[in-house]
Amino acid sequence: MSLPKPYANIPGTTVFDTDQARRGYHLNMFCMSLMKPENRTRFKADERAYLDGWPMSEEQKRAVLDRDYSRMISLGGNIYFLAKLFATDGKSFQYVAAQMAGMSQEDYAKMMRGGGRAASAVSAAGTGCPPGRERSARVQPLGRDAVSARRARRLVFLSPAVLRGRVCAWSDCVC
Repeated sequence: MSLPKPYANIPGTTVFDTDQARRGYHLNMFCMSLMKPENRTRFKADERAYLDGWPMSEEQKRAVLDRDYSRMISLGGNIYFLAKLFATDGKSFQYVAAQMAGMSQEDYAKMMRGGGRAASAVSAAGTGCPPGRERSARVQPLGRDAVSARRARRLVFLSPAVLRGRVCAWSDCVC
């Protein structure tokens, strides 16, 4: 049974919690298998056949075949496990972050060298929050300690939705 998730209302964000870990277990273990050269060779030779050897959902397999990293994350993938997949393809974290942000790698790199996405780029109103929302909206703590609240704020910044500019970029706002 799943516990209440006060972080479930972060728009466009998938928090990797125990439910996601269970959901993505086989997807993540598939990715870990790519650490062995012989497995990478087998995967590259016939991706579908290699994936069929894992008890993943068809939806997870399709996301892998399509290299849809945002979808893999929503299906339980953890970015640090998925890194084994994009490394197998010769891709970098920057490449994948740019893809998830809907940008070219060059534009993404330029944006990051310039300090990242400006909060004003998140909404048409230019405030960093969608119209009708206040900057004072706070992330609810995940636990009883301040560390969990800080972790939740970092998760907002790391989410694909923030990268795409669909969520408020203020660290204490879940607009």
